Amino acid sequence: MTRAILLLALCAPWFSAAAQSHLTNKQLVAAATSALPEEYREGAEVRKWSDDGPETIRIGSNGMICLADDPSDDRFHVACYQESLEPFMARGRELRELGLQRDSLQVVREREASSGKIKMPEHPAALYSLTGPADSFNPEAGEVVGASPLYVVYIPYATAESTGLPTRAPRGQPWIMNPGKPWAHIMLIPPAPEEDN
Repeated sequence: MTRAILLLALCAPWFSAAAQSHLTNKQLVAAATSALPEEYREGAEVRKWSDDGPETIRIGSNGMICLADDPSDDRFHVACYQESLEPFMARGRELRELGLQRDSLQVVREREASSGKIKMPEHPAALYSLTGPADSFNPEAGEVVGASPLYVVYIPYATAESTGLPTRAPRGQPWIMNPGKPWAHIMLIPPAPEEDN
């Protein structure tokens, strides 16, 4: 499930613009930026899905990019990431649009990142996402309720040895995923509410 959530954040296909027509840009911004820590929400760039790809509906000022939800999907999902990840994310979306499946897509991105064709971050870069039922966002209140957060920090080519992190860990504890890969990252899935004692 973790890989599926992350993959959707990285490689989401283009979605129908008509599906979002019932939400205003202000509402899309509120929903998309809800994944971020509060201090980053006001200055984040926000993009909605259109037939031609991501369409910017708010220019950002703090280096964070947020992707709005696709209401035609059977769930709510928004993701925000640091702008240094954009070449990697954009290439994933391009390859997915061309019909590549996950394994083939990752082979291409690894080759292109290793050759320098895809510029990877030279510093740790964060990604935040929220995933939940389709009705997680309340447009009237401008709030998201009942969606599960996921926190990721990309450190290209990092390993367990270079970070001191395990390659697996219980929920609520950080671990290194895809060690040694261009998309190596620290993963943290917060405890479920019932686990929070």
